[in-house]
Amino acid sequence: MLIRHTVSRFLEQRGFAVTSATNGLEAMQILDDLLPDLIVTDLMMPKMTGSELITAVKKNPVTARVPLVVLAGRSSARDMKPEGRADYVIYKDIDIEEQLAKGLTVTLGQSASMG
Repeated sequence: MLIRHTVSRFLEQRGFAVTSATNGLEAMQILDDLLPDLIVTDLMMPKMTGSELITAVKKNPVTARVPLVVLAGRSSARDMKPEGRADYVIYKDIDIEEQLAKGLTVTLGQSASMG
């Protein structure tokens, strides 16, 4: 999963502690024990899609306000932002690191150089 490693490396290099999941069900298990500052999810995942994960996160009062960044292809991402389900959308076919930097500023209000 090249994209997941790119995202994790980008965040870790900026001082963020990263916990990674390989699918949506694993992410939900992690969220039982951890309240993150930010959730980055792909829409296309096995066992539970990113859209299903987002629905579960938004329904849970503990995680409902955690900013969500979605990694998606252009066609699948169209539905995310207009519904207010994602705080920021990153397109897989555009420079991911540049988009992550902007996404951190939009969602967390901080420069990508800070952690």
